Amino acid sequence: MGKITFDRDEDNAVTPQYSEAKGPVLRSQKIEVTKAMFDSGKGAKTHAHAEEQVFYIVKGRLKVTCDGETYEVGPGEGSFHPSNAEHTVQAIEDTVAISFKNLVDPIYEKTGELR
Repeated sequence: MGKITFDRDEDNAVTPQYSEAKGPVLRSQKIEVTKAMFDSGKGAKTHAHAEEQVFYIVKGRLKVTCDGETYEVGPGEGSFHPSNAEHTVQAIEDTVAISFKNLVDPIYEKTGELR
């Protein structure tokens, strides 16, 4: 019941409205966890959402702009995006990140359940 598998649905467009990330999107009633994969040079356009979000970098590097501050994050580092904070990401190299969100009002489809 608690085991999570991230290595399927890797071709799923996570949030095609604003992002070029691909990967599985898993949800429960209160949280969402996504394995977000960006090819080098790809990213997410400036956007904001009601959910708080943490990006944890597994491999690769991202250039992040959040609330006007720009920085790079790499393996073992992360980025916190407060509720409704405008943010943009761009992959400096092929990147795998895990996104954690408190679930508020998703605007895209999930690929699996957290149970």
